[in-house]
Amino acid sequence: MRDVLEELLPRWSRGEPVGLATVTATWSSAPRQPGATMIVAADGTVAGSVSGGCVEAAVYELCREVAETTRARTVHFGVADDDAFEVGLPCGGTIELYVERVDRETFPELDRLADALRTGIPAALLTHVHDDGGHIVLTGEQRHGTLGTPGLDDAATADARGLLAGGRTALLRYGSDGERRGTDTAVLVTSFAPPARMLVFGANDHAAAVTRIGEFLGYRVTLCDARPVFATPRRFPHAHEVVVDWPQRYLAAEVAAGRIDARTVVCVLTHDPKFDVPLLELALNLPVAYVGAMGSRRTHDDRLARLRATGLSPAAIDRLASPIGLDLGARTPEETAVSIAAEITAMRWGGSGARLADTTGRIHA
Repeated sequence: MRDVLEELLPRWSRGEPVGLATVTATWSSAPRQPGATMIVAADGTVAGSVSGGCVEAAVYELCREVAETTRARTVHFGVADDDAFEVGLPCGGTIELYVERVDRETFPELDRLADALRTGIPAALLTHVHDDGGHIVLTGEQRHGTLGTPGLDDAATADARGLLAGGRTALLRYGSDGERRGTDTAVLVTSFAPPARMLVFGANDHAAAVTRIGEFLGYRVTLCDARPVFATPRRFPHAHEVVVDWPQRYLAAEVAAGRIDARTVVCVLTHDPKFDVPLLELALNLPVAYVGAMGSRRTHDDRLARLRATGLSPAAIDRLASPIGLDLGARTPEETAVSIAAEITAMRWGGSGARLADTTGRIHA
């Protein structure tokens, strides 16, 4: 959607109908991923791409047809389809497209999405892949639009917030009113935000396990340590980047470059006051989602005394998750990583960390 907004928004503002095709699912080696879009205006103008050129000619005609008739359609192109051979899908993959008419009546929330993208606010677009369509735009705690029923709106919104936090796009399936065991209703969630970052400091076995689970949760993971002999990509294959630098200097540079935001989580696993105290002094003054530090109770008490000596405020110190993680009785680095991931997840969504078997009421608030 980002690629076609410049062409789409002025026509939407003037009330001109436009045919919009969106990739909702792919299989095998399809060239574009879910969320890729292409529009065809009434005057024949085209913007965007859904296949890198393979099926655009056929999609062009579909977009014009849907824009005229207003009836949305779901179509497939793949090597097993005669049409795909005719239009050429040489990559050997299969794509599913949702083609809909977009105007001020069918998509009144488009300007809110455009405002979010223009200002850099993370946003998610929820599209009901159905003949009657329907959209929701999520920005922060705000929700605009509807997918058709309150139940579907609530269920899809809850799931979309999780996808947006990870910067992920996905096709979700529900019952007609949002029943989670149903499969007859499809909702495409397109996230317009980069993945949240996880910064792991300290090149040790616990860090290796944390980088692995961080990648699994959808974070963009950075491992940082000042010791080049330990901080190597080979030792941390699940980190997206491995940085050799003094931790506080690296974090300060990332802040200056604008690469730290309110979704960032910081895991300090260094076990060394000369590294972790200056790093925590900086991190606890940043508006990040989570700052945790590993260590024993004795290490924790010593760390708090050192942080107080720096002049760090009590409010800032209270933000520190130390000792890091939830009490799971963890022993191994892998089990410890699970406890850290559980604490990060609980703090992100307001969970208590209690056993669900010991609680009552709704599981998802």
